[in-house]
Amino acid sequence: MHRLIVTSATFRQSSHVTPELLKRDPGNRLLARGPRRRLSGAAIRDHALFISRLLSQTMGGPLLKPYQPAGLWKELSFASGKTTVDFYVQDHGESLYRRSLYTFWKRTVAPPRMSVFDGTGREMCRVRWEVTNTPMQALTLQNDVTFVEAARHLARRMLTERGTTPSDRISHGWRLALSRPPREDELSVLRRALDRYLSIYCEDHDEALRLLSNGESKRDEQLDVAEHAAFAMIAQTILNLDETIMRE
Repeated sequence: MHRLIVTSATFRQSSHVTPELLKRDPGNRLLARGPRRRLSGAAIRDHALFISRLLSQTMGGPLLKPYQPAGLWKELSFASGKTTVDFYVQDHGESLYRRSLYTFWKRTVAPPRMSVFDGTGREMCRVRWEVTNTPMQALTLQNDVTFVEAARHLARRMLTERGTTPSDRISHGWRLALSRPPREDELSVLRRALDRYLSIYCEDHDEALRLLSNGESKRDEQLDVAEHAAFAMIAQTILNLDETIMRE
């Protein structure tokens, strides 16, 4: 049944609406167009890890314990029981980048990265997923170590896999994230941003290194630090795009 649904023409149709469709089905009750909907927190994390080539392909196994803000577990966890203050020990190595499906979840200490994107607290069954749009979501995408780390690895792909010009490299990262080439106006905005970031990081080597030190994975030391940091900011911009985190 699931296969029948997800391979159907109705499920796969675009969210683009024409005047004719809007007139015939203004509320989309007849599914005249695809619903435009933000991805779940799990899908957003997995997508960022996948396009940055950090996502582990390991199936099954123990629960995933990803990055978590320092002190959060101690502040919210009970002092007794099976999941005490010392229970949560962050994973390392490849295990840190496994699919979000395997994330360890305690009702009183839900993974913050999931919660901010409307993840359920699991105290009760929920038959409908409510979608919100808050500043915390944008701040998470910009500052959370998972997404900053993914951005610098996406930047490495942009610098090493395709083309030698800034435009070619930006276009490659854009295609990886959005499965389409950037329009000329979009490319122009990112080119100007890249020039600005290059001037900043060429003058502040330490700040560039701090950016590239986010996360446990090692940076590519063969790449110029300032250029890598500048492209990491471009990659982070791409990961923050509305189109990147939405299902069209």
